[in-house]
Amino acid sequence: MQPFRKHTGTVAPLDRVNVDTDQIIPKQFLKRIERTGFGQFLFYDWRFSPDGQEIASFVLHDARYRGATILVAGKNFGCGSSREHAVWALADYGFRVVIASSFADIFANNSLKNGFLTVCLSDKQVAEVMRRAREVENYQLSVDLETLSIEDGSGFVAKFVLDAFARHCMLNGLDDIGLTLQHEAAIAAYEAKHPVRAEMKAIATRPA
Repeated sequence: MQPFRKHTGTVAPLDRVNVDTDQIIPKQFLKRIERTGFGQFLFYDWRFSPDGQEIASFVLHDARYRGATILVAGKNFGCGSSREHAVWALADYGFRVVIASSFADIFANNSLKNGFLTVCLSDKQVAEVMRRAREVENYQLSVDLETLSIEDGSGFVAKFVLDAFARHCMLNGLDDIGLTLQHEAAIAAYEAKHPVRAEMKAIATRPA
């Protein structure tokens, strides 16, 4: 997966609490087998009317936030069913970071495994970021995973906490497969000596 070290981007304010995974990516769009292509369906029921027309009042249709890569939202973001597609949809749409005062555990874990950063700040800090994103034209934040800090260059500075192992994986772009492949030489050496491997190889080459 793509390493995450420091990201600077425009902030889009989603002033809603308890945003669940079915709102992030509705169930009817879960039929794809790839991880890509879900961005077009992000927040679909909020972005579009039943007849497929854009709902102009939704924040992501505001010209100021088109191209935003950081989302700030209310508490308990990503609650509901365990749906990795929710992370894929956010990332495919173009977001790299979501900031909230709390996240559902499963959503946060899915995010980290996909190199997608969830930043937990206090209610007061989230409210301030939300206010600035609404009131300041082209409001941007810099999120630094190496220093575990956020700043906007205009007085807002905050620190956040992330599990050390998760941080290591994100900094180095290591998902579960990448972690395993770090030991590829040792795995290959073990398999070469393992008697079961030799037995299976003999079976595979045995005449029918």
